[in-house]
Amino acid sequence: MAETRADIPDQDVFKASEVCAIASVRPYVLRSWEQEFPAIGAARTSGGPRVYRRADVELVLRIKDLVFGEGLTLAGARRRIEQEAEPEGGAAAAEAAPPVAAGARAALAEVKQQLRSLLDMLERRPPGSGTSGWPPAAGNLLEFTREPKAADPADTEARKAASKKKPVRPVAPRD
Repeated sequence: MAETRADIPDQDVFKASEVCAIASVRPYVLRSWEQEFPAIGAARTSGGPRVYRRADVELVLRIKDLVFGEGLTLAGARRRIEQEAEPEGGAAAAEAAPPVAAGARAALAEVKQQLRSLLDMLERRPPGSGTSGWPPAAGNLLEFTREPKAADPADTEARKAASKKKPVRPVAPRD
């Protein structure tokens, strides 16, 4: 990446066209990389064009090197960039995190036990219920323990009649 820094002009903010010229990529490529890599922080000025910081230009050049130079896909380039950034913040952040308090561990264990008991309760079927309608999605569990009502033939006929469309009468032309 030291080679690419020499190609970047000495300024803090760049327009999209300048970034494209520096990286030798088309504007649509730059826009697609912005969508794939949220770290490319293109900011819009009020009513103006998108602008990029120096770090954004360096990241674009790194992505170009990985994609066109090493032949990686965008997903592979993203993983490589994340791996390169991980030693800086990943291990140090894990060491700097405070240990979990004993009270918090006990509370988490209790919640875990309660969730397991709820899961066991949902997996059990009430007697005589068969498999229809079980497990219940939500709501009253008693509703699922009752036998289903038999369909009323009159209701079925009424629904059929209501669903039939009425025929359209032709309209006679006016003279």
